[in-house]
Amino acid sequence: MDKEKIEPEVLQILGHIEKGENFLLSGGAGSGKTYSLVQVIKSVIEADPHSKVACMTYTNAAVREIESRVDHPNLLVSTIHDFLWGVIGKYQKELKKELINLLNSDHAGFKLPEAPVPNDYFDALEDGITYKEWTRLTLGEISHDEVLELANVMFKNYPLLCSILKDKFKYIFIDEYQDTSPLIVETLLIHLQQSLKKNVIGFFGDAMQSIYDEDGIGNLDEYLAAELVVEVQKKQNRRNPLAIITLANDLRTDGLEQEPSKDMKAPNMKDGVVKQGSIRFYHAASYDEDKIRAILGWDFENAEQTKALFLTHNLIAPKAGFVELMLIYDKDPIIGLKKDILNKIKDNNKRGVTNPVITEGMTFDQVVDLFQLKNIRRQLKKDIILSSVPDLYNQLKDLHWEVMRKIYIEKEELIDDKKQDAREEKKKGSKRDRLIRHLFKIEDTLHYYRKKNYREFLKRTEFRIRTNKDKVQLKNFIETLETMADASIEDVINYAAKTGVCVKDDHLDLFIENNSYLYGRVKQVKYGQFKALYQYLEGHTPFSTQHKTKGAEFENVLVVMDNGNWNDYNFEYLFTDRTDKESVLDRTQKIFYVCCTRAKENLVIFYIMPQDNIAVKEKIIKKAQQWFGVDNVIPLL
Repeated sequence: MDKEKIEPEVLQILGHIEKGENFLLSGGAGSGKTYSLVQVIKSVIEADPHSKVACMTYTNAAVREIESRVDHPNLLVSTIHDFLWGVIGKYQKELKKELINLLNSDHAGFKLPEAPVPNDYFDALEDGITYKEWTRLTLGEISHDEVLELANVMFKNYPLLCSILKDKFKYIFIDEYQDTSPLIVETLLIHLQQSLKKNVIGFFGDAMQSIYDEDGIGNLDEYLAAELVVEVQKKQNRRNPLAIITLANDLRTDGLEQEPSKDMKAPNMKDGVVKQGSIRFYHAASYDEDKIRAILGWDFENAEQTKALFLTHNLIAPKAGFVELMLIYDKDPIIGLKKDILNKIKDNNKRGVTNPVITEGMTFDQVVDLFQLKNIRRQLKKDIILSSVPDLYNQLKDLHWEVMRKIYIEKEELIDDKKQDAREEKKKGSKRDRLIRHLFKIEDTLHYYRKKNYREFLKRTEFRIRTNKDKVQLKNFIETLETMADASIEDVINYAAKTGVCVKDDHLDLFIENNSYLYGRVKQVKYGQFKALYQYLEGHTPFSTQHKTKGAEFENVLVVMDNGNWNDYNFEYLFTDRTDKESVLDRTQKIFYVCCTRAKENLVIFYIMPQDNIAVKEKIIKKAQQWFGVDNVIPLL
């Protein structure tokens, strides 16, 4: 490539590559990190045309985008899971040994009813260990989560495998590194050092956009400190107008300060000058959608141009048609009562108050009495709106407290991994629980059949088509499933399994066994509720939240903020400089950064202001004026 056309950051990277140094390209929102990645790939191929390059990314859509920009036989672009399986899948003897070791350990996710598992457990399998869209460990079928764990132990325990990988790929690049499992980073930067052969590992991403806290590594600070990787910062911003770049720099905590691109053709430039853009901060005691829409005058029907980001799915669920599922996963009254007890224990400990003694073998009902929560329990039993509440309490009241306290139902298990629109590809890996994942498999299978994408359909089904009669039978099965919106979720699961359209796997069976209360609630819900949820999460509705908006961009962005009554996020912390819970503040700041940097022209924040604490309200307004400007902080009466 002509060096005059190569970005200065890419030239720095190429210098590190020449020295054999692993590198990290850190770039803020809208900096063009994928463009830099493509330039690096093209440059190393041109300089070293006989060496192979591997590029790992999160989604199939990203794979196709990179492949469309670089067409070369020595480049392999794939999702992380597919890449790892492509390396380890051929070593069946070692795979079987390590999988058996994991099954005989206490490792979460690797459990079989029979234990210990003998060394020859998988020897009779005709195809050996196989990588599928589902997990059935008894048949040696593993999916995404197991591939990560197995690859990590394989590279750790077999140095020769490290040499084989280095021999095959002289360059390995990872896109969106912050969302990559720590296991992958450990494999690449620690385990591969067991081989004396040379290769270069490169990471591309942004630590401020690491909002999948439990799944991704977040940052490479540990490896930077150990000098296992060197950092190159990319400071330009090609997406956002100046007002939003300034705000984004105020929100960053990693020392990277963005500046407008010097490229006159950048999207945020007009007539040789960076666009100014607009940022406004409205606040009121409650959110009036009609009023705010009238004030803004935006076209909210154009979902590709304008986006309203709500901070809770509860506001969206009634509009989108999955309110029953949302109530189960986020508003279960019995789980709420358990949380009340745990919070009371925690509060007493903080205040130095002695908690009542919970003795071994106490039931949930006895602990409720012990903590004098009888009034709450009586209210539950009198609840008119949720007529099922008394029965729910009776299901769990005799459960031992130690068992009851471990029952958790979280909304992320229902609504994680939302697409912004129907064109977006889903990533592999999700916080959705195994029941919701299975229901997604059913809908995905139906989707691919409807679209006549039979290749993807056949990957997801056990139904085998050998004759025309089979085709007719399958068509009837699919048509029946399509009409079962008023049937229960359990009926649909059983029908799909019985017909072979979507089999039950180990994960679902284990989920049902270990989560009988949750499954008992969900299985009775009409399947139409899940179909509505599927439409929402797959990007077929105009609704969205800030959690899953990363990577998207819109002309106009409205962010509706409540007080953040969550365990992991609280916007009041952000606007009042609360530092007593740094992890909550860190996560909240990153989510807010991602929300603000989605806007290409106009950004509006609507803050639902607390009314019972004047001091907190004043702090919020002061911080908003600091970030948005005094004239841009506007009360709505």
